[in-house]
Amino acid sequence: MTLARRATGVALACSALWLVGCGSNVKLEDPKPAPITTSSNAPTSTSAASTVAPVEAAPIDPSALPANLARVIYFDYDSFVVREDARGTVDGYAKYLNANKSKHITVEGHTDARGGSEYNLALGQKRAEATVKALGLLGVSANQLEAVSFGKERPAVEGSNEEAWAKNRRAEFKGR
Repeated sequence: MTLARRATGVALACSALWLVGCGSNVKLEDPKPAPITTSSNAPTSTSAASTVAPVEAAPIDPSALPANLARVIYFDYDSFVVREDARGTVDGYAKYLNANKSKHITVEGHTDARGGSEYNLALGQKRAEATVKALGLLGVSANQLEAVSFGKERPAVEGSNEEAWAKNRRAEFKGR
């Protein structure tokens, strides 16, 4: 066997092993992510090495949402269960959307800064989808709703403490 063929075979084998290692799925049943203890892990701007493309949100029509309802509901750590204290807000949006079939909303799921980007994108999506499901159970049409995740990329509050993290574990209602 020539040296070139052997080198090609080794390169192909390494590539195959690398691809198998990259194909892991993040499950929300995985152990909780470790808390961040240093400021060096704080969210930073997108770097050239980042594989996540920035997303520009469409302008929000202020009249698309009722003025008397909160725009945010909060979640417990590492959870995508809609909390009891969010019931009034979810009920209010359901009544509004059921009475205004031409209105649409996007529910954005967010997480705190702890954990990896892939895990937090999945958790943020689960939070948005849980909120959309709660609205659907209250009769809101699926074509009026959209669930998206920003994971930890758009914190509402900067900081590495429980107070900041609690404000970042949220779903936001946006008119479209």
